[in-house]
Amino acid sequence: MTGVPTIVVVDDAVEVRTLVRTRLHLSGQLDVVGEGATGRDAVALAARLRPDLMLLDVSMPDLDGLEALPEVLGASPDTRVVMYSGFAEDGLWDRCRALGAAAFLEKSTSLETLSAELLDVLGAEPPAAVEPEASPAPTEQPPGIAADADETVLLEHLERFQEVFEEAAIGMATMTLSGQLVRSNRSLARLLGRRVRQLVGVSYADLAGTDAERVRASLRRVVENGDDLVRLEHRLVREGSGQRVLTMLSPVRDATGRPLYLFLQVQDVSGQRETKEVLRLLVDAVQDYAIFMLDTEGRVASWNPGAERSKGWTAEEIIGQHFRIFYPPEKQVKRHPEHELEIALREGRYEEEGWRVRKDGTRFWAHVTITTVRDREGELVGFGKVTRDNTQLREASERLEDANARLLQAADDQSHFLAMTAHELRSPVGVLGGTAQLLRAHWGELGEDERAELLDGMTTSSTRLTRLLADLLTASRIQGTSLDLMLEDLDVAEHLVGIVRTASRSAEPGAVRLGRVEPVRVHADAGRLAQMVENLITNALRYGATPVEITAESDGPMVVIAVHDAGPGIPEEMRAKLFERFATSSEGGTGLGLYIVRELARAQGGEASYRVEDGSFMITLPSAVPIATDADGG
Repeated sequence: MTGVPTIVVVDDAVEVRTLVRTRLHLSGQLDVVGEGATGRDAVALAARLRPDLMLLDVSMPDLDGLEALPEVLGASPDTRVVMYSGFAEDGLWDRCRALGAAAFLEKSTSLETLSAELLDVLGAEPPAAVEPEASPAPTEQPPGIAADADETVLLEHLERFQEVFEEAAIGMATMTLSGQLVRSNRSLARLLGRRVRQLVGVSYADLAGTDAERVRASLRRVVENGDDLVRLEHRLVREGSGQRVLTMLSPVRDATGRPLYLFLQVQDVSGQRETKEVLRLLVDAVQDYAIFMLDTEGRVASWNPGAERSKGWTAEEIIGQHFRIFYPPEKQVKRHPEHELEIALREGRYEEEGWRVRKDGTRFWAHVTITTVRDREGELVGFGKVTRDNTQLREASERLEDANARLLQAADDQSHFLAMTAHELRSPVGVLGGTAQLLRAHWGELGEDERAELLDGMTTSSTRLTRLLADLLTASRIQGTSLDLMLEDLDVAEHLVGIVRTASRSAEPGAVRLGRVEPVRVHADAGRLAQMVENLITNALRYGATPVEITAESDGPMVVIAVHDAGPGIPEEMRAKLFERFATSSEGGTGLGLYIVRELARAQGGEASYRVEDGSFMITLPSAVPIATDADGG
């Protein structure tokens, strides 16, 4: 675009720049030759491009429009600078004009007429101000604002306060992002002893005297760190005298969360009554918290009853000692206490949870807060420290975490168990169904030996299902503590003979045999005894190697029944969880067999275990009355 005036647009909101650039381009009356987002950009663009016009936002981070304006004109004296702001012009235009601005436009100006108004500024000789429109009433649509969606972008950049702002009892002001006052209310003016218009363009930090850097640091917390509210108490200079004020800074943000400008609230706290005695009484009445003061070097300067109760030292014993005495030796070596004070001094407070030490050397889990304490002049006088013994809370939390972990493990175990049970059921059920179908369809075609073999397979599958269902039922009853037992004196040899005979029917010849069995008796439930031994035999046949041998011997008041196979034994990594519920190997199984053996043995006063020396599984049960022999005299 040639033959038309050039303009540079500087605004920290990219959507505003885009909107303005597009409207100016569509007008065909102005050539946008550059864009910037900060006051420093404005100065650089002015020096490099020397445009006819510059549309300069007032509130921007780093260097705002008011600060940049003189530098822009110094870099390009012929450039007409038009200040463009969401702030109402009340007093602000006078300040801008004094700094050399050619005109002031509020962002409520209609974009439809923006090009024409800018050209009016360029064509006026000498430069005349573009009179701003009156600030809109809070309940009315601002004049000149178009109804289309594009114009709503600018609505976010209008001031949010009107009459309520002016009548507030405490000092209020809007500021640029760099901390220059733009609009102040009467209460703030009275507090500072100045007129409202005299405050426009004044840096608020410069009004804080020796606390100026603390104010600037608070501004950075809002603008750069994104804090939504910053409070600080500081000096405020008025006509050479000082007073203490409580200042609150908060950002006014657009829809994207970017700060547009700052809102300031200032309250005089100089006349507040001293409440030291009341606070002392309150602190002394607190028993659950250790509340005490440290001097600037970290030495204990005060001590409340709650501190004595939780830490063990009396005030006479502890005052004057460095607070590192409360920390474990490993923390003292790392200078952790001193590090806490450094952070508190830098950020105003420090908070953590960690181990602390009592006078008697015992440790407790503490929640600690350290806060800097300053006098009215802002000078550091020490640190306030609040400590609470959270040992019981930590233990309760750990118990809850452990319980949650167990619940998660139980859920995982149950899921695994259901999958494995479905796998274990699938085979025998498939055999029964397939064999029945085959026999029904081809009975006459099958030989007698074939029919007998198929029927034996059905019997084996049925036995396997019966055992599986028995295990599931037993596990359910064990879990529900509803296991019924019929305890009686049993001849071990007699019962083991029957158990081995039953197990041999579904195994290879000689695979299961009875070894040395002493003439012993146990006090147990006959059915549960058979279930335990059968589970161990089945386990040995499935995961071990034949032959499987069963023995029994007396061991003092107990009887030990052992099941041994010729396999390599249980791997060391599996031994710790052998008898746990749902513990399975990679070869499958429900993981209930050994668990049931152990729980049934315990329910009858005994135990189940694994003997590493020979790889035997053992059931230990209480002895009954010994079997009489000829040596006993008949």
